[in-house]
Amino acid sequence: MMNPLFFLCGQETIPVQADLVYELQDDQVTMRFAGIHNLPINDHYLVLQFPTQLEHDAKILGDGFQMLSQTGGQVSSPQDIGRCPDNNASYRLYSEKAKKRFYNYLVIEQSDGYSLFGFTSCYRFAGYFEIHQHQGEMNVMAFLDGEHTHPQDWASNKMEAVTVIQADSLDALYELYAVKIQQQHPMRAGVKQSAPVGWCSWYAYYADVTEQNVLDNLEVMCNEQPEFEWVLLDDGYQAFMGDWLSPSNKFPNGIESLLAAIKSKGKKPAIWIAPFIAQPESEIFKNHPDWFVRHGNGELLKAEDITYGGWRCTPWYILDTSKQAVQIHLTEVIRTMREEWGVELFKLDANYWGSLKGVRVQSGITGIEAYRLGMQAIINGAGEALILGCNAPMWPSLGLVDAMRVSDDVERKAERFEQIAKETFYRSWQHRKLWQIDPDCITLISLPNQGAERKDYEFHRNVILAAGGLALSGDPLPELNNFAKKTWKNLLSRHRLTQDSAQFKSLSNRHCTLRLNHQHELHCVFNYDDEPMEHTLVADQPSIWRDFWTGEQLNEEPAQMLLLTLESGLSSRAILVSI
Repeated sequence: MMNPLFFLCGQETIPVQADLVYELQDDQVTMRFAGIHNLPINDHYLVLQFPTQLEHDAKILGDGFQMLSQTGGQVSSPQDIGRCPDNNASYRLYSEKAKKRFYNYLVIEQSDGYSLFGFTSCYRFAGYFEIHQHQGEMNVMAFLDGEHTHPQDWASNKMEAVTVIQADSLDALYELYAVKIQQQHPMRAGVKQSAPVGWCSWYAYYADVTEQNVLDNLEVMCNEQPEFEWVLLDDGYQAFMGDWLSPSNKFPNGIESLLAAIKSKGKKPAIWIAPFIAQPESEIFKNHPDWFVRHGNGELLKAEDITYGGWRCTPWYILDTSKQAVQIHLTEVIRTMREEWGVELFKLDANYWGSLKGVRVQSGITGIEAYRLGMQAIINGAGEALILGCNAPMWPSLGLVDAMRVSDDVERKAERFEQIAKETFYRSWQHRKLWQIDPDCITLISLPNQGAERKDYEFHRNVILAAGGLALSGDPLPELNNFAKKTWKNLLSRHRLTQDSAQFKSLSNRHCTLRLNHQHELHCVFNYDDEPMEHTLVADQPSIWRDFWTGEQLNEEPAQMLLLTLESGLSSRAILVSI
């Protein structure tokens, strides 16, 4: 039986699969499997075709399956934004030679406005788009990754939902899209709470962090930075990856005692955990080898067999979260940290690895379903604690986290600051609509083995200023200089006024605005090119323009426009206009 042709937001929409039943509801196409065969559904399962007119130089934005992958550029020349595309030699989600995939959503900016093709759900199958030439015209094609599962093994015949949205502005486009996603995946309560402000141990001490390091920074928070409320103990406290309740010898008094000391000073303890992986030296791996994902031949699956193997303590083995005993284990670990240790925020890292494809005890389950089961087990133990996702599969995490890292790890160098800016700005629309965004920690001083120039730190702080979201220092607080202290004072004044993200008018990510209150509006301007850039700011009425950081007045008399010249290379300005 042939399915009928649809029109989504005026866009011709062609159902492709005879085995699927397509239904149009609330400007979304939902799909369910109705075939009588049991053939496996492969990873390139075409479900919808969208004939469309695309300008050759139209700007595009496509998300990635995992945090480190996004695609920008133009229709004719896509460009990887993240350091680790889904199809590179490390991640290997699909072949480097295959046509570029745009996971989750594809945004197209043309002279007449904006279009978005997007999946609004991700319960069982990853969805992605490709752009194809077909019969002389461009077509956007929507695919599902069936993970080669057999329909008769599925718990449900329900597939995923797709929408098409057109709008005159980016903010209107994203607002409409977010509403449709929320219908499928309601937000967690923490999405609308105040964004955490505080300190994280990782970028100051990395895996060498000690108990004394944390106590030294806690003292500075209490005496010099009282607005820093959260203390996030990152990777390095545990004996082994997987044994999260067993501390390393760098924490002689145990983690529970340290977190109690944090609470006694009026601060909120947070902790890092990579819940879905374990290293071979861990007790959990030694005692429960039957808890881990396997290859089809029955051998244990190491992450490096099929994807990036991990950044330390490898090889990583993957917990089979379709197994009830594993779910109970995860719940109990998190519950212990929450109820006995007093943890109020969990930073869940390496989440992507929980979604890897492999053989699990539950037949027919996809990696995404297994990941969501594992996340639900964590939620069951976390109570009212906040959950921050990191290195995560993006759309599979919908509705399961309060906050989400949207950029790569910060590193004190210009190239990484630029990368983080683009990654964060492309995802800043998600802030307080899907989750709170985390642009990663703010680093403002150099370390002996890692440093940048002052102008690069100035660019970095303008990115954080524009983005909003979580605000955690990654510097050793006892070493903060005057530049860093003044930066934090101004950043926190912005956070007190509003925690929204500034809005960009174009996918070029050069100019964004944010209304701070009824009297003041913030303009942030960014240059990424090797040539100087001129940009004109415009207000609704003659106004006073000031540099956000110094307070310097930039015009003698009220003016409706301000002309800025940004130097070549990575440069930026933050301008405050009094309305």
